[in-house]
Amino acid sequence: MANELPFIDPTRGGAKTALPKAPRPMDLAGKVVGLLDNTKEQADVILETIGQALREKYGVAEVIMRRKQYYSKPAATDIIDDMAKKVQVAIAAVGG
Repeated sequence: MANELPFIDPTRGGAKTALPKAPRPMDLAGKVVGLLDNTKEQADVILETIGQALREKYGVAEVIMRRKQYYSKPAATDIIDDMAKKVQVAIAAVGG
């Protein structure tokens, strides 16, 4: 009995739905920025450094950091919903 698995050709492309980009603010002064840690090594350090730079150089009013439970899974809905209520800009980390 042969074990047949479907073949996926990565060069073929696929149906892609174009999603509109979220509106970008003209500047970050006075904004609340959300930073999402993906739990990979050094992601927290990278985000803390970025958060400090955003406050010092760009006048960000507040930085809110959240951490996903596991890097290979999407962030929990409650984390995303909480950030969406509080921030005007969000950045997701990709640690090493």
